[in-house]
Amino acid sequence: MAQEDVFKKLVAHCKEYGFVFQSSEIYDGLGAVYDYGQLGVELKNNIKKYWYDAMVKLNDNVVGLDSAIFMHPTTWKASGHVDAFNDPLIDNKDSKKRYRADVLIEDLIQKFEVKIEKEVAKAKKRFGESFDEAQFKETNPRVLANQEKITTIHTRFAKALNDNDLEDLKQIIVDYEVACPISGTKNWTDVRQFNLMFSTEMGSTADSSSKLYLRPETAQGIFVNFLNVQKTGRMKIPFGIAQIGKAFRNEIVARQFIFRMREFEQMEMQFFVRPGEEMKWFEYWKEFRMKWHKALGMGDESYRYHDHEKLAHYANAATDIEYRMPFGFKEVEGIHSRTDFDLSSHQEHSGKKLQYFDPELNKNYVPYVVETSIGVDRMFLSIMAGAYTEDVVEDAKGKKETRVMLKLPPALAPVKMAVLPLIKKGGLPEKAREIVNTLKFDYNLQYDEKDSIGKRYRRQDAIGTPFCITVDHETLEDNMVTIRYRDTMEQERVAIADLEKILEEKVSMKNLFRTIV
Repeated sequence: MAQEDVFKKLVAHCKEYGFVFQSSEIYDGLGAVYDYGQLGVELKNNIKKYWYDAMVKLNDNVVGLDSAIFMHPTTWKASGHVDAFNDPLIDNKDSKKRYRADVLIEDLIQKFEVKIEKEVAKAKKRFGESFDEAQFKETNPRVLANQEKITTIHTRFAKALNDNDLEDLKQIIVDYEVACPISGTKNWTDVRQFNLMFSTEMGSTADSSSKLYLRPETAQGIFVNFLNVQKTGRMKIPFGIAQIGKAFRNEIVARQFIFRMREFEQMEMQFFVRPGEEMKWFEYWKEFRMKWHKALGMGDESYRYHDHEKLAHYANAATDIEYRMPFGFKEVEGIHSRTDFDLSSHQEHSGKKLQYFDPELNKNYVPYVVETSIGVDRMFLSIMAGAYTEDVVEDAKGKKETRVMLKLPPALAPVKMAVLPLIKKGGLPEKAREIVNTLKFDYNLQYDEKDSIGKRYRRQDAIGTPFCITVDHETLEDNMVTIRYRDTMEQERVAIADLEKILEEKVSMKNLFRTIV
């Protein structure tokens, strides 16, 4: 199945089963804004808990914060967002559609990467076990030609971004005959910059109101609270401040479902270090964050690092962790060495010293910062994309049907276990309810008695429930139930008294954390 078709099915699945809805749908929706449904909010909360606990519980020098969305407007002048928070936009004159020039070029590069992957896949199929992928990539003329194009575009693209050369950004699009996906034409406007911040006003009247911005990132709330946290918590360098919160960007080219939205949620940690030690910690957090992702078991080959070709004005190093989405490898998390830019700039604009006295060095200095920043919504999408599978199974009568299953990591699954009475009488529902009432204090469970047991299994497969418990007539006699495992469909007879232990072993985040530290 084409990846584009997989993505369409995934989006439809999110709506059908209560994961994600279009915001204000009864009014025809609001572009690039989404609501999380009853299952989506559970998965999202589990992702946030997995991140927050990994940051704060596994690192004794990282603490939490929850800063306000509204901040003094000078904050954004100091951070550089007022003057430099822009996207390069380009319009197609025929379709009247607007695009980000950098995204068009990234998609162009992705097309050549896909061509290489197809060549490799064909060769692998032809040569079988004897296939040497590395040698093939180094010698195949078609692969080498496509790789040369990628390198050429990369080099030119990076220079144009770093030089803010909008003319050459357009020229790359023209030279490689990039067409508008809607009109199919190559009739482009010039590239221009567009500021992404939403503005609003605070005050009782128009005359007395002051202009504010909805924060485009959560990091600045951490920087302006640096001394508050350091002094009240008696924190010693190095230490980190972690935060989860909403951010807002006026994305003109919002697309790909929840991958790029106007209202989204970030999980960010700013780690304050001695000047000169930032690269050591940059490498540490790169490794730590990649372990966090891979611990979920979504496939190590689905992740990769991508070093930035254009560094932000505040950074001296930057790397993305990318995940293989249905539409190609895309950024899920960024690790940045921000130097001392933020604290120094806020110190300058506020007139307040934002320095740390280091007793070991016996001097004051402005700390350097290493940042990890991950989008909750992008993480949500990567988990759903990696979990969505279809397979063909036979029912009890031998009839084949397609089973849609979400192979969600058990620790993140919205529903941990479904408890199903075999029939709706004979004391089975009461026994099933008894099991639910025993376990519901620690786990999110579902009770379901409607339809055949096979259809109930399918419903739980579709929402990613890792385990189903069936209560039958024998249960009333021996206090044993049948546990069905989602991924293998294997069934096992276990004691009701052992269910809590089984759940704790299979769905606890503790086991994930042990693989990280």
